[in-house]
Amino acid sequence: MNDSEIKELSVRVESLEAEINRICERNARVEMDKAWEASGFRVVFLVGLTYFVTSVVFWLIAVPNPMLNALIPTTGYYLSTLSLPIVKKWWVNHRKI
Repeated sequence: MNDSEIKELSVRVESLEAEINRICERNARVEMDKAWEASGFRVVFLVGLTYFVTSVVFWLIAVPNPMLNALIPTTGYYLSTLSLPIVKKWWVNHRKI
């Protein structure tokens, strides 16, 4: 190999290393996003926020027993966060790729 071939190969290797680093950084971000979406902290925080906001809105519009009635939409939100493993398994098995 002459010097120009070695230099070209070196440039290609550096380019590939840079691309691999970008992919690894992206994968780390995607994994962190997935971890956040699946975290119990996120669900508890959003359930609490949903309850608080709903209670305040119900109080402002004079719904009877706003704190008690706020449990209905909050429970609905919580149920929507469950992964429902049986339904998920059925969906995955019947999904056409």
